[in-house]
Amino acid sequence: MRLTYDPRYNIAYIRFREKRAEVESIRLSDELVVDIAPDGTIYGIELLNANEQLQYEEGALVVINEATGQQVKLLLAENPAL
Repeated sequence: MRLTYDPRYNIAYIRFREKRAEVESIRLSDELVVDIAPDGTIYGIELLNANEQLQYEEGALVVINEATGQQVKLLLAENPAL
């Protein structure tokens, strides 16, 4: 799995696997798009307005390994409200 974030456009993409076939992009809301193959395989999820959706604490995305408790904080675009 890979998470990419582009602060220029405030878009994040969670990629579960490389695209090996044509995918259909299904817009679930104004801020959420899912890329899915004809067999139902989900290739990725695009998050628009990503810094608001991924923000957890202090303007950062927190990734936690539930087995070990190890945490990594990733700072997203600056949020003037914080």
